[in-house]
Amino acid sequence: MLFRNGLFYLGLIPATLLFTILGILFFFMPFSSRYWIITRWSHFFIFWAKVTCGLRYHVEGQENLPKQNAIVFSNHQSGWETIFMQVLLPPQTWILKKELLYIPVFGWGLALLEPIAINRKHFSSIKELIKQGTEKLKQGRWVIIFPEGTRVAPGETKRFSRSGAALAESTGYPIVPIAHNAGLFWPKGFFIKKSGTIWVKIGPVVDPHGKSVMTITEITETWIKHNIKLLV
Repeated sequence: MLFRNGLFYLGLIPATLLFTILGILFFFMPFSSRYWIITRWSHFFIFWAKVTCGLRYHVEGQENLPKQNAIVFSNHQSGWETIFMQVLLPPQTWILKKELLYIPVFGWGLALLEPIAINRKHFSSIKELIKQGTEKLKQGRWVIIFPEGTRVAPGETKRFSRSGAALAESTGYPIVPIAHNAGLFWPKGFFIKKSGTIWVKIGPVVDPHGKSVMTITEITETWIKHNIKLLV
């Protein structure tokens, strides 16, 4: 297992450098082209994890994905799901901590994908999220939100932030809830990644019209947490 994990990182590091350099070289290209080039890294990541670590995945409920772009709520257990979303869904943007953009190489490539970078300590962060999120949605991009705000280990729980629900209530865009068990195989802070199959479950769309921010949060949180228990 140690050898396979070492092989994974041995291939991932040069690939990260390569795709970051390509992204920088083609920064002048339209977003759609730049996005396609840089996210080939994500496809390589998922493929390489399968080949070297034996980490596979199974997706259930793809018929629930709407044809139009939407807001995605997902639980957050590892780094795997943040990358897999780029394989699963059309062009997207993510709500993330602004500090991530300062990470050498990785952060530079991330910035080229135009994420919604928020300073959580700032009092106006929710207003900024709604402003930037509305712009991205109007541009046709999906908006990915991890309402727990941080990685939560399997078996543990954390209350959902209402900021994503506020974006849905403000814009009227539907929400797609997603639950997974990636943390069982890709635990936080561990070098070793376990082999196995990650289950990803896509739930029915939640229409925010006529619902309060609190109600939207309760509906999505209840569905995601219930289904996480079924996947553990």
